[in-house]
Parts: sequence; C-alpha cells; structure tokens
Amino acid sequence: MRKSKSVRFRETIDVYISPSSWVMDTDESNMTKLALKLAKTAIAAAVKTVKEDKHTMKNINWITHGEFTAERGRRQIEEFVLTWEYQDHWVHYTKLIETKDVVHSFYYIYSVRWSIPTANIPMALGSASAYFTIKVNKNKPPDAPIDVSYIFEGQSLVHRPGMSYFREKWLWDLIEAKHILMESIPF
Repeated sequence: MRKSKSVRFRETIDVYISPSSWVMDTDESNMTKLALKLAKTAIAAAVKTVKEDKHTMKNINWITHGEFTAERGRRQIEEFVLTWEYQDHWVHYTKLIETKDVVHSFYYIYSVRWSIPTANIPMALGSASAYFTIKVNKNKPPDAPIDVSYIFEGQSLVHRPGMSYFREKWLWDLIEAKHILMESIPF
C-alpha cells in the first residue's frame, strides 16, 4: 500500500508500507539501516530548508570586554541595526540612555528610536523604540565577547543578536498601537 506523508520540512515524500512491515521486524541490522537512512533524509531536508530560507538571521562581530567603550557600543548597535531589512523611509538614531553599575557587571542601555518622517510632516507623529542592553562583566577576561540583548518597547520578549530575525511589522505595530491610544484619549 502506498501512502503520501507530509514531513515537517515542507517536503512531501513517498512512504511505501508493505503488509509485511506491519509485523515486528526482528532483524536489528535492517532496523538500524532503516533508522540511519531516515535520519540522513531528515537531516538533508532540514539543511536544504535552512539554505533556501530567505530570512537568514544576520549578526556582526561584536567587540570584546577589553575593546568596549560606551561610544564603541553605540556604533556596534548601529552596525547591527543596519543588517536588518526594512524599507528606506524608516529613519533611526541610537543613543546611550543609562549606565548601571551592579555587583559584577556594568549595564549600558541604549535606545534605538525609529520613525517615518515625510516632507509634509518632518516631525513624525509616532515612533517606535528598541532598547539594547550591553552587559560588560567585571570578572571576564578582556578578550571575552560582550553580552548583547534587546527588546522592543512594550514587549517582554528578549532578543539576542543572531538568534531572531527582525520584522519591520514590529515597528508598524508599535506605532499603530500608540496612534489608537492617542485617538481614544479626548483632549
């Protein structure tokens, strides 16, 4: 009996199920070969899917603890944000907003503010912010890389560079939510 089976890797493969396979196969070498072949096919399909993915996660080479200064951290964030894919009408700027000295680390918190100014309205009516935190550990060697994370305003999901793909829709959603809130408040 022939069946078509949909596999998680967005690929359809044909699976031949013979009536004899319904009975437990006691030959372990055949089962091992079949399991190995199945694993290789699954890995090949996963690698093919990742290679064909249009939305690869981009990252930069971050500076080390020994190379870090507040200004270099800001420039690195700018460099990282430039790897994101977004339309040309967005503008952004990055600034250091806070430095915290905790027991074993320094936290440098930066704001990347996004907006869409136009010729008619050069001061954008809405903006969206991403907050980057660079953690410089006092106990790590100077050649250790810095720890970077970021969140978008009003969100609790913590992103790490190279671990998630930026979506321009996040910025639109933030600006739209602010616009709806402003319309609901009578002035």
